[in-house]
Amino acid sequence: MLVDSHCHLDRLDLAAHGGSLDAALDAARQRGVGHFLCIGVSADNAADVKVLAERYEDVDCSVGIHPLDVQPDATPALDWLLHELDHPRVVAIGETGLDYHYEPEASEVQQASFRLHLEAARQTGKPVIIHTRGARADTLALLRDAALPQAGVLHCFTEDWDMAKAALDMGYYISLSGIVTFRNADALRDVASKVPADRLLVETDSPYLAPIPYRGKPNLPQYVREVAEFLAMLRGESYGRFAEQTTENFKRLFPLARVRSPMA
Repeated sequence: MLVDSHCHLDRLDLAAHGGSLDAALDAARQRGVGHFLCIGVSADNAADVKVLAERYEDVDCSVGIHPLDVQPDATPALDWLLHELDHPRVVAIGETGLDYHYEPEASEVQQASFRLHLEAARQTGKPVIIHTRGARADTLALLRDAALPQAGVLHCFTEDWDMAKAALDMGYYISLSGIVTFRNADALRDVASKVPADRLLVETDSPYLAPIPYRGKPNLPQYVREVAEFLAMLRGESYGRFAEQTTENFKRLFPLARVRSPMA
């Protein structure tokens, strides 16, 4: 059984499935995907992801503000975030983090929001889902300052081994997406080969970043199978063992997720 540890079910392009989310999830289930973590990115979609997690037994969700969704003149309120997190199907915080690629001038407000999410993680004990791009040093510095007792994950990881090792040394997990299959991703494949087996997750980040051979098309949760098969081959592991290990890793990192065994 596989878990798609990071997908945006409320944003999928469902044209390939007749506009039906039910059909899209069934297609993934038929390929061995047994659980989905639907990610919050803004105050606007917090209610949407919770509705989806309530509707489907094999969907849980997170709530948070993506760094590119942080308003330039205000950070989210801690009281609001804690209220949104107080829901049985909200198993994680985020995605949050830093992204200086498009908005380097927004670094201060992004850092303030990231600190707020880390404080919510401290108060709730829920793991944090981290987006980082073009902000390596600041991301690691804020994680070190927070020194959270529970783990989190650097999702859709695209940085180098030095950053991965620094995060791993602090107890974080690394999640890989379809980017690892891209032709120009040699450095990322080096990271993928080195991450310890018990600290690795797989994801689609759908509807974005579809893996080869679907690159350039809308991504779907069913394509997490391609990511997992590629990584198993890269690491010299059997697909079955790789799927089992990454599912166990997901359950360990997100203990509130209602992941059922394949026989359940």
